[in-house]
Amino acid sequence: MPNELVFAGDAYNTAPGKAAALLRTFPSFFFYCQDVVIVWKASWRAKRGRYDTAAWVASSRDQIRALESVGVQFEITGINNLRKLDSPSVFIANHMSILETFVLPGIIVPFRDTTFVVKQSLVEYPVFKHVMRSRDPVTVTRTNPREDLRAVLEGGEQRLKAGISIVVFPQTTRTPTFDPTDFNSIGVKLAKKAGAPIVPIALKTDAWGNGRYLKDFGRIKPSSKVHFAFGNPLWVKDRGREEHEEIVRFISDKMAEWST
Repeated sequence: MPNELVFAGDAYNTAPGKAAALLRTFPSFFFYCQDVVIVWKASWRAKRGRYDTAAWVASSRDQIRALESVGVQFEITGINNLRKLDSPSVFIANHMSILETFVLPGIIVPFRDTTFVVKQSLVEYPVFKHVMRSRDPVTVTRTNPREDLRAVLEGGEQRLKAGISIVVFPQTTRTPTFDPTDFNSIGVKLAKKAGAPIVPIALKTDAWGNGRYLKDFGRIKPSSKVHFAFGNPLWVKDRGREEHEEIVRFISDKMAEWST
């Protein structure tokens, strides 16, 4: 794959000295200058049917490099849990910022072809909609839980049977904290219905803040390290309650670890 990330065994860590002093001084300005170009180029190609999986990975990794260039550090662990996958899977993660939507493809897709469960508004978003539509995501409204469940179960199973893994964010909205009571079991239900394994993902991505007026354009904070941790694959037994609890525990433990 292009723009290769160097995984040292089970992990990736940003190399020291990535950011120039000037870029660290004005991280939001210099990052968004790069971000606009990355998204525009990706959208231009997607609108013309030229945005394939390799291009998606390249764009995602360009975002990682752009964030690193202004001083944001990444720690990605559990890579071996991706290597061991031999079938399409359901990735279930907490949702903190727009960063994970941009960055996860560059981590997961080299191991398993993947798409997302996303809000309908993302496939209608100016410019970015062409990129999102090219990835054939499962769309939900976030206003009708019954219809959203049906869309995820039917659309998710269809894609899993076609060999495409699914990333699910069970929280109703992005939040800088993790509240288990706001973390539903829709991903577990999908995995059970499709007979697919689950890979828990714990993440901390508040280095890309949520904006006050435009949510996707928040402040970039290099002082906040980005963490991604991939857990051991799980297979759903019975009704999936134990697996859901294990996912919640994995994310809660990692969030506690990263806050110290």
